[in-house]
Amino acid sequence: MERLFSVLLAICFIPLCAGCGNVFLSASSQPSFSTATGLVSVVQLSTVIGRDGTTVQVTFVTFLQEGTSSTVGFCGDQGSRFPINLAVRTDFIPGQSCSSILVVVII
Repeated sequence: MERLFSVLLAICFIPLCAGCGNVFLSASSQPSFSTATGLVSVVQLSTVIGRDGTTVQVTFVTFLQEGTSSTVGFCGDQGSRFPINLAVRTDFIPGQSCSSILVVVII
């Protein structure tokens, strides 16, 4: 019974805090994503240390487009999805240690 009272009290307290302007709740059905497009020039598998101290496999892909290059780190071993010297477009969700791939399209 005491636990139920604590839960109800917490639920009632949240709207009061929101009125102070110090609490912000947000929800989205569509996560924001980024796009990288270009000729794949370098694909390199590496290991990085995440924020929590664990090691994470990351595939770094360098895209060339109109004289500029950009490199994106994707979570896991994704090398087979990025053929060298082919033009690719990928949509991904940026992350802290690496980005999560949504789609890869060879163009």
